[in-house]
Amino acid sequence: MIVVDTNIIAYLHVSGNLTSSALLLLEKDPHWIAPPLWQSEFRNALVNYVRHNIMTLEKAVGLMNEALITMQNREVAPSTELILLLAANNTCSAYDCEFVALAQETNSKLVTVDKQITKNFPQTAILLNEFIK
Repeated sequence: MIVVDTNIIAYLHVSGNLTSSALLLLEKDPHWIAPPLWQSEFRNALVNYVRHNIMTLEKAVGLMNEALITMQNREVAPSTELILLLAANNTCSAYDCEFVALAQETNSKLVTVDKQITKNFPQTAILLNEFIK
């Protein structure tokens, strides 16, 4: 089991440079979990694509629905106390610390492309390209 951040979920569903890496990750470890926050972050990314005419609203809704199916029964809410403790003691946002807290609470790795997270939490977080080697 691994914790994936919203970017990884987005790479799996929005075709781009890292889609093949996300697919390899899913092959390597199909047991993904994430905090419920991923939904809001993914919606925000999708609406930015719509606003910049990169995709239609209908396409964005479809991708969100696909992602919801992928992540069905894979959402776990981490401890608020741990999130705040982690965020108070480093430069990562509380949003990022939700994923870190979940990884720590489940004794899992957090797979991300965010170098700030891996720098602040080297024992917990690993970059996508390193994990799929």
